[in-house]
Amino acid sequence: MSSSTTVRKLEVVSPVPADIDIANSVEPVHISEIAKDLNLSPNHYDLYGKYKAKVLLSVLDELQGSQDGYYVVVGGITPTPLGEGKSTTTVGLCQALGAFLDKKVVTCVRQPSQGPTFGIKGGAAGGGYSQVIPMDEFNLHLTGDIHAITAANNLLAAAIDTRIFHESTQSDKALFNRLCPPNKEGKRSFSDVMFRRLKKLGISKTNPDDLTPEEVNKFARLDIDPNSITWRRVMDINDRFLRKITIGQGPDEKGMVRETAFDISVASEIMAVLALTTSLADMRERLGKMVIGNSKSGDPVSADDLGVGGALTVLMKDAIHPTLMQTLEGTPVLVHAGPFANIAHGNSSIVADKIALKLVGPGGFVVTEAGFGADIGAEKFMNIKCRYSGLTPQCAIIVATIRALKMHGGGPAVVAGRPLDHAYLTENVALVEAGCVNMARHISNTKSYGVNVVVAINKFSTDTEAELNAVRSAALAAGAYDAVICSHHAHGGKGAVDLGIAVQKACENVTQPLKFLYPLDLSIKEKIEAIAKSYGASGVEYSEQAEKQIEMYSKQGFSGLPICMAKTQYSFSDNAAAKGAPSGFVLPIRDVRASIGAGFIYPLVGTMSTMPGLPTRPCFYDIDIDTTTGKVTGLS
Repeated sequence: MSSSTTVRKLEVVSPVPADIDIANSVEPVHISEIAKDLNLSPNHYDLYGKYKAKVLLSVLDELQGSQDGYYVVVGGITPTPLGEGKSTTTVGLCQALGAFLDKKVVTCVRQPSQGPTFGIKGGAAGGGYSQVIPMDEFNLHLTGDIHAITAANNLLAAAIDTRIFHESTQSDKALFNRLCPPNKEGKRSFSDVMFRRLKKLGISKTNPDDLTPEEVNKFARLDIDPNSITWRRVMDINDRFLRKITIGQGPDEKGMVRETAFDISVASEIMAVLALTTSLADMRERLGKMVIGNSKSGDPVSADDLGVGGALTVLMKDAIHPTLMQTLEGTPVLVHAGPFANIAHGNSSIVADKIALKLVGPGGFVVTEAGFGADIGAEKFMNIKCRYSGLTPQCAIIVATIRALKMHGGGPAVVAGRPLDHAYLTENVALVEAGCVNMARHISNTKSYGVNVVVAINKFSTDTEAELNAVRSAALAAGAYDAVICSHHAHGGKGAVDLGIAVQKACENVTQPLKFLYPLDLSIKEKIEAIAKSYGASGVEYSEQAEKQIEMYSKQGFSGLPICMAKTQYSFSDNAAAKGAPSGFVLPIRDVRASIGAGFIYPLVGTMSTMPGLPTRPCFYDIDIDTTTGKVTGLS
């Protein structure tokens, strides 16, 4: 067992109870104890109740000179709609490293969106005996970061439409007088944020009264083209009826009606900024640089042009600090940021990883999770997150299940909410072997980055020894450093000890530097095509709209950014029904958008939606509260 003072021994029962029942059966230690175990003193964090604390970024400054621990990313094969247990494996591995192998370890995971929590997928705290606790606090409001993102996003949305409205009814002079009103002495001044716009326009004057009428026009009139606006309002709930809406129908808005839409909050660019930022100053710059659309003459219009960059940063000032929590076995967890991997870059924050790597130190482990299959989450981890962080992972884990491999081998459709077909509950080694082509492609793609790949075979009670051994053999044949059968869902950290040993060896034996899939100086199309090739595509087809956007972003000087593909998580291709390892298909790019503040171009593959809907029977049917104890019931 571990020498850590916070590690707990789990009392495991079989069959495995419901996730919420397991979570409620374990009394978490006070979060100050978890912090103390990481050598954090009370001035390094702010408490949010008994079981959560915000770790302050000042910790990074204090530990700047100290060495990092090992860096491990957890990805997966192409999943079924039920998920293959990446979060569970991430947590189980860390419980094994911390509670059984006596290693310093920190788990770094994303904050779940309330959309899936009340929708189809349920929460994202892990599962069984490998969970982050308190599970209800983790899955619901946590420390309010997503609410801060929602508020900041919608403040910017309000600023856009309001500015168009005021510009449409006022002369240049009237606009300028309201933007720079005289004080009691009759003197005008620019607010600090205005100097950013003046600099962009090449105006070096500091006194508003010195501007020429032409300069007044350029400064005061953003002249936003309503048809170019890409910024949408957001909320953290799945609501299909907000996918297309009309705003401005009130009588006071003078007929300024516009069609727009809501996205889910975690799809907001502000979420991506939070995940990719490296400091408060960096976040201020990124938020100010976010482009919301163009002027009628084709120039990009930013949040700072609207004068709102500073206010957005104020709304986000607490959200930049990662939240410290704990696993069922008392190992530390940093929860921070939560972009989806299919519509954004799908990784927790750079600052959480950087803090964690310093806290565990040499020989310690930081394990972070990249959303969905390795074709999207791990690809974006390498090509976007590691580019901006400068960090290099030593090991990548690919989580595989017999269930998903049978599906890729040609098994019947797996549908959330419906009982699994008989094929998934009885032995069929041939079906498993046929599906291993999917795992093999993920292994070779991930290996190409220069990391050692360990396959974690997440064992279910219906899996047979012959099926598990077939996967292990196929993984090793495809070039995995190791492949390990794990039972952390049923046994906690004890069920992932072999995985922990394999990961340690993989980290200690890295021989290559990190290699990116593409250099940034390629054109936007060349970068898209490099990623498409890794999916197995023979080519890329661009819609007229995509061609137009690529040309515009290239002209505006944004072609040097990395690419973040918005693509289905259920296939290497754009067609969710194409299982296994499809090849020779043409990848359709429907549209191309840009997150300039976050720092990437994102092509939309096929018909990706940025606002999920609710099913006939959402998870909320099972969620309630015990009014006697105050404990949440039915969360999954």
